[in-house]
Amino acid sequence: MNERAYAVARTVAPRLHAHFSSHQERDPNRGAVTVDVVPDVAAIEVILDAAFWASLRHEEGYVPKISLAYLRPAETDHPLIFARPLTLDPTELARVSPAVERPGIHLGVAHINGELQVWGTARTIPPHCFVAEVIEPGLIVVKHRRRRDSGKYVNVAVLEGDRVKVIDERASAIPDCPTLLSTLLDFETAESWTGLDALKQREGGSVNVMVQLAVSMRAHRRGGLLIVVPPGSDAWRESIVQPISYDAQPPFTELAQLVRAGAGVPTRPSIGGHPQWEDSIARAVDAVAGLTAVDGATLMTSNYDVLAFGAKIVRRRGQPPIEQMTVTEPIELNSPMVINPSTFGGTRHLSAAQFVHDQRDALALVAGQDGRFTLFGWSPCINMVHAHRVETLLL
Repeated sequence: MNERAYAVARTVAPRLHAHFSSHQERDPNRGAVTVDVVPDVAAIEVILDAAFWASLRHEEGYVPKISLAYLRPAETDHPLIFARPLTLDPTELARVSPAVERPGIHLGVAHINGELQVWGTARTIPPHCFVAEVIEPGLIVVKHRRRRDSGKYVNVAVLEGDRVKVIDERASAIPDCPTLLSTLLDFETAESWTGLDALKQREGGSVNVMVQLAVSMRAHRRGGLLIVVPPGSDAWRESIVQPISYDAQPPFTELAQLVRAGAGVPTRPSIGGHPQWEDSIARAVDAVAGLTAVDGATLMTSNYDVLAFGAKIVRRRGQPPIEQMTVTEPIELNSPMVINPSTFGGTRHLSAAQFVHDQRDALALVAGQDGRFTLFGWSPCINMVHAHRVETLLL
């Protein structure tokens, strides 16, 4: 390291090494690990340092979008190998970034003749391979894939400037943890080894679709509010100003029908492209998420029937205004805070908190224009609304 060393990389490297090493020690016969070597502390520090400084460069006016994966060419399918490896120099990385900025393309990093170098590009990443992705200037996400048959990544840490957030694997064990949060935090479990988790995904499980909705809501950057209510009940209308400007009669059911039709449909990409069902699900998810960009709330049942959008939330008759709620974030060293909802975000967040306070069988997903993403749910354990900040899991 030299005089421009990124201090956060030095701080977090030992913790990241411990995380990836713990996965390598698992039984390889279960298919949990397919990389032979985990980067040591020094290698992690060098990779993060290079990624950070490259993120601050500009190449022909564009911010570099790169993903650095620590693996050898033999550990990926169809690698593109450079005749002359590249150094981990930020300027060099920024120069090559236009070729690898599209999702799913990674710069392969390995020790060559005793030095960390970029040997080429990789499109398939084995489970638990160390990946450092540049999201925007100064924002780096460290992650890994969960399994060979899954395209989903698990975020391990988020580095933003001089701040570091290490994801707490134990956060899903808190009482009343929403299933959406549990899935975003789904580090390898015994269930996933037995294939039950993959089966749920093939069946179009609610968790998988909700994660896609959350990502799509956050992506449009207009802010949005999605309220999920139980099917077969109209109690939610007592918390909505009537009449509703965009009331769906009958409910919009495309996403619901696709989820039901997805039983037994594999989610892995086929040779030559994704299955038609996956593409249809993605389009339907984006259509629903797009509704949340309209001012007001989008109402959807837990079966994915869209009931309305652009709805205005009002305090339910006979219910008091919400005065306090608990806020947590699934990162290490985070402690729950009890706050007044009016001090948390803007009117969209306050409306979501009031709705869940009045309709306790509902869940609210709120995307802020600044990228913040919060799940609101009622917690019987603490007898109040629990707000889970989860944007670090969606990057």
